[in-house]
Amino acid sequence: MDLGNRFGDDGIQWGAILKDAGLAALVALVLALLLFGVRLSDGGGGGLEFRPWWVVIAVAAVFAGRAAVALWIGTRKPASGTALPWFDRAVARLSEHKRLLFAAFFLAVAILPLLPVADRRMVDLATLVMIYVMLGWGLNIVVGLAGLLDLGYVAFYAVGAYSYTLLAIHFDLSFWVCLPLAGAIAALFGVLLGFPVLRLRGDYLAIVTLGFGEMTRIIIINWSSLTGGSEGITGIAVPTLFGLRFTPSPAAGETAFHQFFGIPFGGIHKLIFLFYIILILALLTHLFSERMRKLPMGRAWEALREDEIASRALGLNPVLVKLSAFGLGAMFAGFAGSFFATRQGFINPSSFTFIESAIILAIVVLGGMGSQVGVICAAIVLILLPELARDFAEFRMLLFGGAMVAIMVWRPRGLLAHRVPSVRLGQAPPGALRGGLP
Repeated sequence: MDLGNRFGDDGIQWGAILKDAGLAALVALVLALLLFGVRLSDGGGGGLEFRPWWVVIAVAAVFAGRAAVALWIGTRKPASGTALPWFDRAVARLSEHKRLLFAAFFLAVAILPLLPVADRRMVDLATLVMIYVMLGWGLNIVVGLAGLLDLGYVAFYAVGAYSYTLLAIHFDLSFWVCLPLAGAIAALFGVLLGFPVLRLRGDYLAIVTLGFGEMTRIIIINWSSLTGGSEGITGIAVPTLFGLRFTPSPAAGETAFHQFFGIPFGGIHKLIFLFYIILILALLTHLFSERMRKLPMGRAWEALREDEIASRALGLNPVLVKLSAFGLGAMFAGFAGSFFATRQGFINPSSFTFIESAIILAIVVLGGMGSQVGVICAAIVLILLPELARDFAEFRMLLFGGAMVAIMVWRPRGLLAHRVPSVRLGQAPPGALRGGLP
């Protein structure tokens, strides 16, 4: 039954709400018996231990949550002609100061490692979040702007990581030389993926890209002579700061970072340096995406997303538009993969499974399709929440899934679905000539 039908002219239909909540609790009872109700005992006998209170708590939580969701959805539906909800009004107002908000965000993130309370774990978590923010902005070009559902984005992430690693190890190239090369190789793979799927859209495109991602992972596993197989590759060097290495005892003729600046050696120095690298890469990704959105190619992406047939009628070349979206999105995944490899110092195929693509896609969708700020908010929620909830052990992923469901119920179109249009009627787009078309 539709939740909206439970709020008629006579007020709240409590019977319908309680019936629906009871059915949800019944389903939760069956699942809770399997998930929480029985477990192996801690003793050495190997028997089963029944936990009825866990089942009761789970069923009660589902019943109360379902009833609360029904009440909230029914009471928040505005009548026709009424103003937008307060959150939408706030988002629309904040979007007018988007540049200022981005500047404040990057400034706050930049000074985070320098704060007295910053430790290794905080800097490491911030670095992890920025990696996914960069990946989200890269996938946002393909999914959010061009409207091409890509479930194999992790393949370009893996191509960038392995390209950087193989170039650095076999050709003894530095990080700053391998980084653009790995991005170019990943972009080439993106174009190669784009050619076979030019005529596909929707679910069919998603299935093909999913197969491409799994095929890439299987090739990495089986081509062990080049990629190391399932064992991976170790000994990936950390980038240097103008030749200064982050090591307590540099080689002969070299100078370490702490020696050059005359400070005691600290392992956190390397983490802070890597954090600023990914911060700069993410900032460049954002600036590039925003600039491309204002150019004719970016407007072509959005036109293709809205209606491909109409785009063809307007004279756009769907082949070029799709290939450019796949190529540029893959390029930024390659950059992020390069950084991931040098940050970890070790890579193997287990880091590039389908779940990574699902997380990156969830960041884009939950943040709001095409929203740059939404990607930041969703990345913070989806990456930090599981890490901060590790103390809850077996319930960590349950909390993660519950948070995702709550966000989708609260904001079905994403956290920040409001976006400023690239072109308004009666207003010339940026870069247009006066008195003529761009």
